[in-house]
Amino acid sequence: MNGRHAPWMDEADHLRALAPRGILFLCVANSARSQMAEGIARSMAPGDVAVFSAGSDPGRLNPLAVRALGEIGIDISGHRSKGIPEIPADQVEAVITLCAEEVCPAWLGRTHRIHWGLPDPAGATGDDEARLAAFRTVRDELVARLGRVFLDVEAEARTKEVSL
Repeated sequence: MNGRHAPWMDEADHLRALAPRGILFLCVANSARSQMAEGIARSMAPGDVAVFSAGSDPGRLNPLAVRALGEIGIDISGHRSKGIPEIPADQVEAVITLCAEEVCPAWLGRTHRIHWGLPDPAGATGDDEARLAAFRTVRDELVARLGRVFLDVEAEARTKEVSL
């Protein structure tokens, strides 16, 4: 991150302060962004936080999402696309929608809602490397945002200052 303060940072800080015990990532197909967010969040969140992803029109897990996360040591190869009715609503305390180009699905349960509109890497064009680059860009953005939610960025900053 380049030191600029983006609006999502305040949302991430607020979500961290809420410390929800269940988080749902939503997009349309549940094939790329929400799947990557689920995998990243599971790798960062405390063990007592339930993490889910779903879509309003589930497709199939995108192999490039699996590959992009595999590059950073997160295995989502066992994931599958899920519809919203498959999610235990009573366990969801926060919903993060990730759609940018399409209409995001709605979550009707009582919960804290955040919208992080990220481009759908599944829509990227070009050769395999160009398409994978789009997945890496979204992956890295999700790592930054979810790191702010789940990792103690203040303590990390203090540690870096002390070690300089």
